[in-house]
Amino acid sequence: MYTAQKVVIITERVILDRVAEIIEAQGATGYTHVSAGGKGSRGKRSSNRPGVSGISANVKIEVIVGSLEMAEAIADAVAGAFFDNYSGITYVEEVQILRPHKFLRIDD
Repeated sequence: MYTAQKVVIITERVILDRVAEIIEAQGATGYTHVSAGGKGSRGKRSSNRPGVSGISANVKIEVIVGSLEMAEAIADAVAGAFFDNYSGITYVEEVQILRPHKFLRIDD
């Protein structure tokens, strides 16, 4: 097992693609997203809330990276770009992973 950092971003589905661009620009090799629902400072959100193609719903995005510095850079960039105008929360967790090479970007 190897220690890595997991960045979790819960936000509005409408900005998913732009959040993904930030994640990739910061050097992450990939991410996972799933529908999310719950209650927070901006009220209740259902994971199956009606909208155009589910665009009004929330998503949970998880990113595993090799360093705390990269995790913080992703979290800061996403929060700075979006959280004044869109609902969102982000946090970082230390995780144990197998196959650390899956989370390292190999540059030519």
